[in-house]
Amino acid sequence: MGNASGRRSPADKYDERRRALAESALKTLGQLGYARASLREIAHNSDFSHGVVHYYFEDKHDLIVYCVREYKTMCVRRYDGVVAGSTTPEELLEGFADQLVLTLEEDAAMHRLWYDVRTQAMFEARLRDVAVEIDGWLEAMMARIVSRYAELAGGQPAMSPPMAYAIFDGMFHQALMNLTLGNDEALDQIRTVVHQLLPTMIEAPVRV
Repeated sequence: MGNASGRRSPADKYDERRRALAESALKTLGQLGYARASLREIAHNSDFSHGVVHYYFEDKHDLIVYCVREYKTMCVRRYDGVVAGSTTPEELLEGFADQLVLTLEEDAAMHRLWYDVRTQAMFEARLRDVAVEIDGWLEAMMARIVSRYAELAGGQPAMSPPMAYAIFDGMFHQALMNLTLGNDEALDQIRTVVHQLLPTMIEAPVRV
């Protein structure tokens, strides 16, 4: 329920402050990665003091998990918007490719952090739950993209959701690596791959 007086509750203010801190920390986290980051280093490179950061986040694990979960939630909503707004298979292809290029251009640091966290989850038990959770979100998101594309094209998915996700995740990871290494052609390449790859993930309707 909303506040009848229009004032924000203490909980709302607390959540807003955490989000602001997380947004300020993202650049540093994307540059340093999980292992090298510390709350003190994050605070040094943000607009907030170490004491403030530590007040809102218990440790760097707490901050990083919050950042990754919040950002990936937003990502899933963006792609679900493409799925909901597409009325032809070509429109979905273009919208999906556009979002991939946009997020690589604008949010590369966040994606680097996600892949770092997912890798570290093989060694750090505290990261495993969030890594499994987010992988599940992304797999389901990819399944919705493939299913909607198949529906618009009059076919049906030709592979399982885990397989479709693994293929696109590998493609995206490679594009992110190429972009990190300074290969600006990675953006055009991922757009081309999307147009080539997504149609292979559905079975065309049988003509009689």
